[in-house]
Amino acid sequence: MAEFLTDITEIRDRARQEIGKGPITPAYGADLERVIQVCNEALATELVCVLRYKRHYYTATGIYAEPVAAEFLEHAGEEQEHADMLARRIVQLGGDPDLSPQALATRSHTEYDAGLDLVEMIKEDLIAERIVITSYTEIIQWLGDHDVTTRRVFEHILAQEEDHADDLRGLLERLPAALKG
Repeated sequence: MAEFLTDITEIRDRARQEIGKGPITPAYGADLERVIQVCNEALATELVCVLRYKRHYYTATGIYAEPVAAEFLEHAGEEQEHADMLARRIVQLGGDPDLSPQALATRSHTEYDAGLDLVEMIKEDLIAERIVITSYTEIIQWLGDHDVTTRRVFEHILAQEEDHADDLRGLLERLPAALKG
């Protein structure tokens, strides 16, 4: 375990060194380039989720579609907020958020779904949420105490992703059995 630095003069001197690195100080304990890469993968994942939820929102049809579509739209907005949080963190870390449309699908942990069946839409979104929950839990464990701020970003996002999964499970449970095939 590293010794706690109590000499304020030394802390001040260290803060002046490499001032261009912004929040990245010698105390930063993670592999910075890998953290930026992981954040860009999560950014791609969140953007693919936005697109999938938006598609499902616009294409949901049938007698039960209105409340389900409303849930899709709410989730799309929250996924966009997640993407914004990740992009801001990437910039804070000195990286560039990769918003390249060509690379989104290859970096994303989840897949885009163009299905038109309401129940299948919910299932695909629930599967995607479960993938994200697993991925982000692993990222949080990997970050540990090496980058607490990025870990907290992922913890915040993870909590909402778990809510999304619970919402979608609830939608599936409330739909009539005849729709579920």
